[in-house]
Amino acid sequence: MSYFITGTDTGVGKTLVSCALLHAFAAQGRRVVGFKPVAAGCDDDDHNDDAKRLRTASTVRASYGQVNPYCFPHAIAPHLSARHAGARIDFARIFTSYDELAGQADEVVVEGVGGFRVPLNETQDSVDLVKQLDLPVIVVVGMRLGCINHALLTVSAIDEAQLECAGWVANVLDADMPALQENIDAIRERIKAPLLGVIPFQLTPDAAAAATYLQLDFLPQSLANE
Repeated sequence: MSYFITGTDTGVGKTLVSCALLHAFAAQGRRVVGFKPVAAGCDDDDHNDDAKRLRTASTVRASYGQVNPYCFPHAIAPHLSARHAGARIDFARIFTSYDELAGQADEVVVEGVGGFRVPLNETQDSVDLVKQLDLPVIVVVGMRLGCINHALLTVSAIDEAQLECAGWVANVLDADMPALQENIDAIRERIKAPLLGVIPFQLTPDAAAAATYLQLDFLPQSLANE
């Protein structure tokens, strides 16, 4: 089974949660691999930090190019970063890498870039990618001021696209967020997808520790038992 991990915004902890899911599935004895189709922002080796973290958390040994087929230097919107690099994001290349990874793993955790509606080229965005991959979506909600609106808009976009929202994860970004539990409850009351876990604030994000807060049993059984 594969899942697409999206977020209510950029910088809300998609990589942390993606790696935590990899750790949690691996603890169940599954072969797991992370996949970052598109990354904007690379180091001197033309590698992206998020993609490198996914590789480290995976049990399937895949090449960097398989895990991250598109990596662009500028940390800006991916379609713009591609344009600045003189390139265009082609879904066919993404599908080739995904199929290679899916053939080696029981679980592929696909981490998106930015938010759910971020453009990937002049005509397609992340919604188009998820629809063509035909994956259920897990939403990472960054728990900070404005999170209720962002969570509801993201889930609404998933529903509008007639995709399956398999669940959501509350990732606490503000250690002193007022009314944290009330915000979590407000989101929980307004969306049908299950809350898969609440990851407490971490000064230094630790995916293995975050995995202990996830409840994979809360995933819809038709998905969890695939």
